[in-house]
Amino acid sequence: MLFVLVAVNWLTCSIIVAAGSESGATEAKLWDLAKNEAHRFSTLFTAQNVRDHLSSEEGINTAVDWCKKTAITKVYIETFRDGYQAEQKTLQHAKERFTAEGFRVSGCVTTTRTGKSSTGWKNIISCYTDKATQEKLKAIFEFTAGLFDEIMIDDVWFTDCKCPECDTARKAKTVTIGDKIYSVTGDSWEDYRCELMVRLSRDYVLGAARQVNPRVKIIIKYPQWYDNFHERGYEVLRETADFDWTWVGTETRDYNDKRWGGTVQYEAYFIMRWLGGIGGEKCSGGWYDWLGTTERTYVEQARQTVLAGARESMLFCYGGLQRDTGPKNILALRENIPELFSTAGEVKRRSIIGLAAYKPANSHPEKEGRVFDFIGMMGLPLMPCHEFPENAPAAFFSVHALKDSGLAAKLSAFIAAGKPVLITDGLAEQLKEKVKLDAPNVHVLPVKGVPKSLLMLSANELNAIRTPLLQPLQTSFSAPNRMGLYLFSDGSYVVENFNDEEVKVELNGKPLNIAGRGWIQQWKENK
Repeated sequence: MLFVLVAVNWLTCSIIVAAGSESGATEAKLWDLAKNEAHRFSTLFTAQNVRDHLSSEEGINTAVDWCKKTAITKVYIETFRDGYQAEQKTLQHAKERFTAEGFRVSGCVTTTRTGKSSTGWKNIISCYTDKATQEKLKAIFEFTAGLFDEIMIDDVWFTDCKCPECDTARKAKTVTIGDKIYSVTGDSWEDYRCELMVRLSRDYVLGAARQVNPRVKIIIKYPQWYDNFHERGYEVLRETADFDWTWVGTETRDYNDKRWGGTVQYEAYFIMRWLGGIGGEKCSGGWYDWLGTTERTYVEQARQTVLAGARESMLFCYGGLQRDTGPKNILALRENIPELFSTAGEVKRRSIIGLAAYKPANSHPEKEGRVFDFIGMMGLPLMPCHEFPENAPAAFFSVHALKDSGLAAKLSAFIAAGKPVLITDGLAEQLKEKVKLDAPNVHVLPVKGVPKSLLMLSANELNAIRTPLLQPLQTSFSAPNRMGLYLFSDGSYVVENFNDEEVKVELNGKPLNIAGRGWIQQWKENK
């Protein structure tokens, strides 16, 4: 397979092509290449992986060799998962061995089966109102902080419990952590869970770990399901402010997979950019896995993570990648790593431009869940934001924007400025008595409460939608559905085809042929 990086010299209009060989760089060269790149690949050894793969010299040697062949320069060694805590001696030895081999080494905790089970996701998620569970949690982070200077928390750091103890506390509008009592502003489950997880994080995760190890940095990894964070206690504004680093779940998998499907590829890009807008430099990495993927959809996860500006990609997890589709996925990834490194460097040096996509933090999707992901699949370049985009050249608004109490006045001013606006029919219905929506620069998108139906729009329908929205960006794009368009302020761009078959598109009047599940990159040369 030939992977091509295309860059355009915009001064001479000549095209510079750098093509990788069929096998790409050798595995040995990948390790050397990885040490000097803008992007880092890492992997996780779960607590069970530590027990099964890192408790012998042979297992560690095999793991080290695999990591080096995959351009991995950082490993996370987990202390706790699913009620099991790895042995301290094994953890310490693994840390020392990987460090001696030239890897960066950090810790990880997955808070599943920590103590009392939640009434929601039973035997997985815990009831954190329960004091014994709180104390167990505290002890886990004290133990881990004694071993590592950096700790990541996997994306199950939430609760969905509705037991009598939780319900009593919710109705009383109080959160109790140890001997401290905190008030809650509202009496909804959302209010209670957000306050509970914020306070528990501060006192029994961050506070407890720093008491043992003042140097320790803690990473909170947010899941994919950004529309429902607050419902289970992920309060992205306060938690992002509290934690040292934030990470993002970018595991989109295969949309058509019967078990793991239903998430389109663009979601990885959207959520990484959206949380990056909230966290800034704190937002440092994306995390994806092998579940429900083919080689092509696995690599697509890597591409979206890199395009979104992540500085690191976590390949979850070592044990899982040794089975099922994992080995083939990793072989495909290795072939693409040099190109991904190059892309990461190009993205890092540039600023994205596009259509502002406004999703306030803790906003409710109603019937338009994850609509942003499907908008991105329509070939519309999005600039995700959590604050109203008053200075954007064009914008997309969904029912999520109703979280903003001043939306009507802000949107009216935006429309009055003559800027192109794309608005969902759901939001239009709720604003029809408050905002003048019959202006010629307002375009209503027929989502009809089924965002995935947008994947059925024809090329002609999409072209009619795109044309006015892209005009302020001095861009025209004619293409079928399931295409990603990524624009940069210097005129560089990337076009990715999420269809299985080759497609013909036209960008700024220039015809392009893009292979199925392929992309074209064109970068303006830096002077």
